[in-house]
Amino acid sequence: MRYAHIIGWGAYLPDKVLTNDDLAQMVDTSDEWIYTRTGIRERRIAGEKETTATLAFEAAARALAVADLHPSQLDLVIVATSTPEYIFPASAARVQDYLGATRAGAFDLAAACSGFIYALNMASQAIATGSIDTAVVIGSETLSRVMDWEDRGTCILFGDGAGAVVLKGSSVPGGLMSSTLRADGSGGDLLSLPAIYHNPIPMLGPEYLRNGHEKNTISMNGRQVFRFATRVVSESIAVVVEKAGLTLDDIDIIIPHQANVRIIESAAKRLKLPMDKFFMNVDRVGNTSTASIPIALCEAIEAGKMHPDDNVVFVGFGGGLTWGAGVIKWDVMPRDISFVGREWKRARYTMARGRSRLRKFGRRIGARLLGSPIPDARLKDAEKK
Repeated sequence: MRYAHIIGWGAYLPDKVLTNDDLAQMVDTSDEWIYTRTGIRERRIAGEKETTATLAFEAAARALAVADLHPSQLDLVIVATSTPEYIFPASAARVQDYLGATRAGAFDLAAACSGFIYALNMASQAIATGSIDTAVVIGSETLSRVMDWEDRGTCILFGDGAGAVVLKGSSVPGGLMSSTLRADGSGGDLLSLPAIYHNPIPMLGPEYLRNGHEKNTISMNGRQVFRFATRVVSESIAVVVEKAGLTLDDIDIIIPHQANVRIIESAAKRLKLPMDKFFMNVDRVGNTSTASIPIALCEAIEAGKMHPDDNVVFVGFGGGLTWGAGVIKWDVMPRDISFVGREWKRARYTMARGRSRLRKFGRRIGARLLGSPIPDARLKDAEKK
């Protein structure tokens, strides 16, 4: 048997803080109104030069530093995101390039706020089958770019950030012990983000492919999503714990998707669990979608909440509708890495971006000097005729 152990973790949050009082200057709301309904006090907003891929790179570099792995040792890079900079190339491919992970495959995964759970499952299964040995799984979002800042129902909720874990195969039991992934596409209209490629087709007129979407922003039926979330959080935790051969009493900590404190309070009540069993940081970062669970994981480790042999539950839910959960046997002691050592490792990864630019420059020079063989071949064929 091969088990996928978490051996590294890292998170990155942009510097800019947007408080509830700041939002009160933009829409009809207040700090008290937002906090009593969501538990959120503030969220982070990506800078002008930051993208989903650059946030993901920062989180991945930190995770690799903790794992003490060189990027060349990675076999796979997965970025779970709902806000890629491009449809293609994938954000994961850009992260692979930034890191200099020259042996790694890379792809994006779209399952909205459940994306990190889905990606963790995919990477763990690949490790279990022996097709890969190491992977970095990243949740990264720049949701501020797809907000309708006049919609009080959504703009108060979301923030930007990235979190990552490094997985490595081992014959020692541990890591992801069980998981469940579910979806209900009939509820897709309850929480959605239109694709960015709704361009009109000239011969069919500007209305074609518009589908009534004036803006490429998130829309949500808050009440329906709340009902859905409170049900699936408790159900999926119960299912995944049973699949792992455990009981709720065996679970040491639950790290949920950080969407709304009231959702977690409702789930805890259904499961008859105390709220202190759940780790929450939504008050400081808001809902960062795919990034929320790994960011919360990093903060739980820093707070001393994670211990060897702890049974940990990750649970996520989001648009799709999608939801999922996993039980992780935590058996890695946090490493005491000095600030200098950590920054040196990150600098090593950052140097890979310089090598990437050199490769691109070399491609351009090669194309100019050697030209393209395909047009030449066609020209010669035409001359023969």
